[in-house]
Amino acid sequence: MSLDIHTHLVIMAGGIGSRLWPLSTPEHPKQFIDVLGTGKSLLQMTVERFLPVCDIGRFWVVTSERYAGMVAEQLPSVPREHILQEPVARNTAPCIAYASWKIYAEDPEANIVVTPSDALVTGVDAFVEIVRRALSYTEEGERIVTIGITPDRPETGYGYICAESGKEREVVRVSAFREKPDIETAKGYLAAGNYYWNAGIFVWRASTILSQMRRYAPGIAVLMERMSESFGTDGERAALHEYFPKCESISIDYAVMEKSDSIYVISDNVGWSDLGSWSAVRDHLPHDKDGNAVVGDVVLSDCRNCVAHVEKGGRRIVVNGLDSCIISEHDGFLLVSSISQEQHVKEAVKSL
Repeated sequence: MSLDIHTHLVIMAGGIGSRLWPLSTPEHPKQFIDVLGTGKSLLQMTVERFLPVCDIGRFWVVTSERYAGMVAEQLPSVPREHILQEPVARNTAPCIAYASWKIYAEDPEANIVVTPSDALVTGVDAFVEIVRRALSYTEEGERIVTIGITPDRPETGYGYICAESGKEREVVRVSAFREKPDIETAKGYLAAGNYYWNAGIFVWRASTILSQMRRYAPGIAVLMERMSESFGTDGERAALHEYFPKCESISIDYAVMEKSDSIYVISDNVGWSDLGSWSAVRDHLPHDKDGNAVVGDVVLSDCRNCVAHVEKGGRRIVVNGLDSCIISEHDGFLLVSSISQEQHVKEAVKSL
């Protein structure tokens, strides 16, 4: 199938992934790591997932200046000028705005998919199909389509999209965005049938998102307009350093999605996970007969329902008699925690 010459992909790859410590750290976050033992990083898996949607020459990656070298090393086929380097972190709205203004300057007819770099999708064929349908829909007017994930459990760790109707694989209007719910609310969302997990994947024409940003996030838009005057010149980097740090640090959800009346969703159950916790990683790894999931040189004895991850070339770890625990060794650090307490790991390591 030929790929539309105006389709572009933006991969957001600037996060620090602190919930998977010690495997993921600010110096080497999870999008650059082979979390699942596949031989590929999550960023590389993201790129492979979208190759049926967009030519690699129209892939763009927005990342921190300190990660640009890792992006270039892992993605040698992505044009170097398409690796956009944020001088400071400013959340997803300025990140997306920067990429969108750059793409519009190169291709005013661009139709853009924006995606995180650190999620997993196991149903790739179904995912590609709904992304293509979203692209077809946004081609026809000033519309924003977000990709929803049909929930298979009452999940409290994700935000939700409430649609006007519960029709999978069809584009329907969004009624509201909901924050992460408590368990009873999540059960209600699951039963209702028209609530979807918010995967943070968006589709829009470049002209649409520029228009929407000017309307709903004018402060950011003005800075992008000033910055764009230098695109393609020797002064571009200096302008980026002058204007980008002045942007409000705000998510695209708050800046645009929750304000606009042009938001739609298309959904399916595509085996999506943001791999935002060790228990999520465990769920997507092969299990032994006792429910353990292992990556690396680990020997488990009389253990049940554990997840163990040791970096390639690291030391051999022997674990005995644990139930429902996390064991992770990376870069000289060793984590041992019960899975039930994994949400507190981030706090526990703050003093390191």
